[in-house]
Amino acid sequence: MSDAVVLAADIAAGHDGDAELVVTVRYENGVVGVVALDSDSAFDIMQSCGAASSADLVGRPWHEVLKGV
Repeated sequence: MSDAVVLAADIAAGHDGDAELVVTVRYENGVVGVVALDSDSAFDIMQSCGAASSADLVGRPWHEVLKGV
């Protein structure tokens, strides 16, 4: 079984107007889901993954991204 993988990662405005990191993930069973993360979590994830932009998260295993939360 393969790991869940990040298909897309974009910055979007949250309901309160603050920026959120919106990550699209394809899970092991083929289902595609969207996860919205607050800006503090987004900064932690970006730093732990060594990502300079949200595009740098694309293709990474989801469990690797979660280590930053």
